[in-house]
Amino acid sequence: MESKPSKKNKSIRLVASEPTPKAFLTPLSTIDLFCGAGGITQGFHQSGYRCYYANDFMPEAIDTFRHNHAATRAECEPIEDVNATNLRRSLGLRKGDLDVLVGGPPCQGFSINAPSRFLNDPRNSLFTHYARFVEEFLPKTFVFENVPGLLSMADGAIFEKILQVFNDLGYQLSVKILFGPHYGIPQERWRLILLGSVFGEIDHPHPTHFAKGRANFRGGGSLTLQQEAADAVRLTPAVTVGDAIRDLPRLNMGEGAEEVGYTHDAASTYALRLRNPDGVTFNHVAAKLSKQNIERMQHVPPGGSWRDIPHELLPRGMQQARKSDHTKRYGRLSFDGLSGTVLTKCDPHWGTVFLPDQNRTLSVREAARLQSFPDSYRFLGSRVSQYVQVGNAVPVLMAAAIANAVRSHLERNVTGVTALIAHG
Repeated sequence: MESKPSKKNKSIRLVASEPTPKAFLTPLSTIDLFCGAGGITQGFHQSGYRCYYANDFMPEAIDTFRHNHAATRAECEPIEDVNATNLRRSLGLRKGDLDVLVGGPPCQGFSINAPSRFLNDPRNSLFTHYARFVEEFLPKTFVFENVPGLLSMADGAIFEKILQVFNDLGYQLSVKILFGPHYGIPQERWRLILLGSVFGEIDHPHPTHFAKGRANFRGGGSLTLQQEAADAVRLTPAVTVGDAIRDLPRLNMGEGAEEVGYTHDAASTYALRLRNPDGVTFNHVAAKLSKQNIERMQHVPPGGSWRDIPHELLPRGMQQARKSDHTKRYGRLSFDGLSGTVLTKCDPHWGTVFLPDQNRTLSVREAARLQSFPDSYRFLGSRVSQYVQVGNAVPVLMAAAIANAVRSHLERNVTGVTALIAHG
């Protein structure tokens, strides 16, 4: 799915200039809208970018963002209250100066019969404000991320409307649905990634790891990056749950602390990469479970689920479920497999959260490991909020792979070309 810039748009024009080494000598600049706890910014930071500004409406997420990205101006404010022109000027940026605008606004409101009203639906105001920032800053590139289900809204008409909006602002677009394990993330997580650039189409990052996933959604055949048998030899094997969490301190229910030291050596290259050189990590507490869930958990083997629990022990509502339903509920992880999508609540009723070899659920730190956050990244707020922050994040290593792809694109195009803004 590709789109070309509108010929009638005059907001951006490109002229040749003398090559400038600026893109190579200074960090590339980003702004992160709907930033949450900072998964995208962390990935871009690891790839050499500097985030000038971040915004989210969740106070605990902004506290976490500020704690881990102290050099960024991070604000907890409704996006509709932010004056983009004043912000741009206060950051000392002209139109076209910003290298990348990133963000993933929810797009929940639509009408099957009238998709043209998409931008006027108050439930879609968040997308409207993302587009407003693109129009005000005219960044060289942008990254728009969302759930693959966006492609199905109004039988695709909503996403076509989104493409049209960016098209009319002068951007060339490229769309893919990326699979987390392809980039070394031990989690079956799919994300819709729309990349825009004033210079031409951006190539999405090529997979570095071999992993198979079931893309049972619209665009699963045409927009995902397919892997062949030969890739199993050429690429690095997928990172497993065991690679990700096996070295973290073992806990019983109710044990742990907000700061703990390591008790085991790193179990993998992945774990070694994420470990904190200071020898401690954070947010590693094992929640207590109800008596009923403790009893149910005893019956679930690694890789198993609610189907392994005796019928009389299941919640009443699930006693009527078909065996094909609720496939991840009351699941136990397997050390040699991938995790399911990390959720915003660590509740066995909703997903696979039991440890492979311990009768307890994932700690916030273990969930963060599955999201590829480094162990030095500390989450603030209540434990309930911490799970929400981790579950809502874009996996850090996926963000880093996207950042590298955007960097390669900019380095090919920014030197020798200057973006001039007609009405800056």
